Amino acid sequence: MPDTTHPYQPAIPLQQRLKPYAFAVALGVLAIFHAVGFWGLLFSGEPEKFQQLTPMNLLLTNFLLFSFHKRWNAAFLLFVLVIVTMGFFAEVIGIHTGLLFGDYAYGESLGLKLLDVPLLIGLNWLMLVYTTGHLVNMIDMHWLARAVLAALLMVGLDFFLEPVAVAFDFWDWQGGYIPWSNYLGWLGLAFLFQIYFQKVPIYKQNRLAPYVYLVQAVFFISIWTLL
Repeated sequence: MPDTTHPYQPAIPLQQRLKPYAFAVALGVLAIFHAVGFWGLLFSGEPEKFQQLTPMNLLLTNFLLFSFHKRWNAAFLLFVLVIVTMGFFAEVIGIHTGLLFGDYAYGESLGLKLLDVPLLIGLNWLMLVYTTGHLVNMIDMHWLARAVLAALLMVGLDFFLEPVAVAFDFWDWQGGYIPWSNYLGWLGLAFLFQIYFQKVPIYKQNRLAPYVYLVQAVFFISIWTLL
């Protein structure tokens, strides 16, 4: 009779064993990179070096964020394409006409440009739409109210982001001041994007998304406070 006192237990794959720790690691990496950026921009004495790392930080943040997205179906890929493309070309229109946001120009900190707009700016729009959309979906309210609230969260973050962006050569405003048209333009465009987010049939339970928005908010509000 075979010995069944110690039945064979197949080895658990390394990926599966590490999965419970993935969220904590991602959150830790996110916090560390933003903390280093905060210190570098304000206290290193060489902010230019850390400004050059901004594209890498944005790419890393998006990589971590979307590594927790589930169900990469056609609807989600279309959503990504639409938000990235529309966000980018909204900035192109803004840069070259002064419509939508006001008269501004991008500096060099956000990396490679096309039509005078950094290629990564569309990815930034995607990150903000996606994270704020997930955040408000945690609240039990009508989908249209969620769209309004998420758009307001985007504009609220932009309020603190704008002076930081000007100070560290992300972009600059003609005349040296930020016009109210910028915030109105952001609100209108963000609201349209959020309507799309609320209605598109994609999976909307990314546990990292609210923390990405929170880390971004703490980062820019902290720098804004100390400028």
